[in-house]
Amino acid sequence: MAGVWTYLYRAVDSTGETIDFMLSPKRDAVATNHFLQKALMRTGQIRPRVINVDGHTSYPPAVAELKASGELGRRCRCRPVAYLNNLVEQDHRFVKKRITASLWFRSADGAMRTIAGYEAMNMIRKGRVRWLPKGDIVGQVRFVEQVFGMAG
Repeated sequence: MAGVWTYLYRAVDSTGETIDFMLSPKRDAVATNHFLQKALMRTGQIRPRVINVDGHTSYPPAVAELKASGELGRRCRCRPVAYLNNLVEQDHRFVKKRITASLWFRSADGAMRTIAGYEAMNMIRKGRVRWLPKGDIVGQVRFVEQVFGMAG
């Protein structure tokens, strides 16, 4: 963003549905912990059994800290194996392609709003909106109005 490298954290569930995303200027334990807390809050009462992540070293300590605080179940496993998070990486490809095509972003606020739009369109494309059939254009317009609070 504005010529500064920014990391995009994304959480995807086992069915491929996006749980949450976050932009961070750093990829460290603080950012990882913040993102995991944010994603856990988004899931509500559902606690994950397994968290598949890439091999970055900040994930295991962040998961251990969340287990110690009780925000994450003690039996939850953190699997930092690159090939196990292929579901996330394949889903991430759609967002990366759109970001590259838009010639990056000038501000964090603009990036967050634009990526939220990409995520909503990705949900429609994948058929993840339960009440919305893929070919229902009027329903898609209503969904966009509902998610973003604007007229389509």
